[in-house]
Amino acid sequence: MHTKSLYLLIISVLLVAYSCTQRDSHSQTAKACMEEAEIALDNDSILLGETLLRKTIRMAEVSEDWHTYYISYQRLAEALSQSNPKEALQLMKKALTIYEQHPDDERNHVILLDYTGTYAAQVAFIEKGSYDEALDYICRAYDIAQKEQMTDLMCQTLTSLANIAWAKEDYRQALNYAHKAESVASDELLSGTQQVLARIYFSLNMLDSAETVYRQIEPGDDVHLAYIVQSHLAKIALRRMKATQLEDSIAQAFEQVEGFYYKALDQKDDYYQQTLRQEMENQRLEYRSQMYSRTLLIVIIAAVIVLLAVVLALRYRIHMLRQEAEHQKLLLHQAEEVVAFLKNFILERTEVLKKLNQSGDSLIYLTSHEWSEIERTLNAIDNNRFAVIRKQHPDMTEDDIRLCILTRLGISNRTIGNIYCITVSAVQHRKLKLKKDVFGETNPDITLEQILTSQEEKITKKISL
Repeated sequence: MHTKSLYLLIISVLLVAYSCTQRDSHSQTAKACMEEAEIALDNDSILLGETLLRKTIRMAEVSEDWHTYYISYQRLAEALSQSNPKEALQLMKKALTIYEQHPDDERNHVILLDYTGTYAAQVAFIEKGSYDEALDYICRAYDIAQKEQMTDLMCQTLTSLANIAWAKEDYRQALNYAHKAESVASDELLSGTQQVLARIYFSLNMLDSAETVYRQIEPGDDVHLAYIVQSHLAKIALRRMKATQLEDSIAQAFEQVEGFYYKALDQKDDYYQQTLRQEMENQRLEYRSQMYSRTLLIVIIAAVIVLLAVVLALRYRIHMLRQEAEHQKLLLHQAEEVVAFLKNFILERTEVLKKLNQSGDSLIYLTSHEWSEIERTLNAIDNNRFAVIRKQHPDMTEDDIRLCILTRLGISNRTIGNIYCITVSAVQHRKLKLKKDVFGETNPDITLEQILTSQEEKITKKISL
């Protein structure tokens, strides 16, 4: 169980590390990508902005981020409205469809309807087609804005209606819409509404009113708005002078200036893209370096954990082996004790051993049959020890064999002396002589009992092998 817990810990750490790496590698969400796109568009980097918005659309669709999904379509349509109005219209229709399938804010609904109608009107103006579709979208937007009392969106939709009426050359209707838009316009929307109103006055040849409105417009830092105001003031002055030809020449000049302006924007876009690409490359390299460092750290941590687990597992295994060895040793000792007990039990039940264990100093006489019986018993319980001794030492006399048998039985020297009718010292002498002459042992510290025990151990080992 201990080893399994370690393995589970390692797997958990590796999974967490892997998941962290995965989260880092996919940290850029659809919203973050759209923010990058808007920054690019704010810096007039149109191409880069379009690329990032298309990427945002894909990411938002995969993640089912419906708000970002339709907003990114709307932003892309805005970016393409000048260069490709037809595609812009299709993109806005797609944005409107997504919103209506997943609505979240009625204000966004009004804005999407207004933009869709505006782009439909732009396409109708270019292709000289019908404005009915455009009017349908914008009227729907105005109705919702009026119902919800969204004043700013009422102004925006009325301005869009005024632009459509102006494109249809219904200048009186356009003027009516423009006045209504101006009456509800906030400070932020007033400039755009005034541009539409002034353009309608100019188309109606109401030059004084047009000039008054243009002079009320404050371009501030907006260079393009300043260009629109000054160019129309110049046109008003020339029309008063009835200098039609000069007015056309001035219009051409302003168109050239406008061309220079857009060319400068393109150059700015190229420079910005190069700078941004370099910055993105630097970020990518930095990100890769961080990922390498983080991955290396994870690998090192994982390696340390694995090494620690291996060490702990080895220590646990060694501990278990030691416990097992101790257990086996204990079992072996217990088995040896049982065997010794059984051997002694068997011997103690034999009549010969009872006769040998008689107390006193009386002489003991054993018949040949009794000697044979005790030898067979010892061979049976000692793995044929004396049969092996007879075979290994054929020169041993019967008295030598019997002395070894008595020694194995643990018979005292006094009792052995009673059997052989000799003194104790004579018994000791015979044992020393037997140890030296038969077994070749000259070490005085080693007894005959030890030699016989050693012989038994050798026999047992040989049998086990």
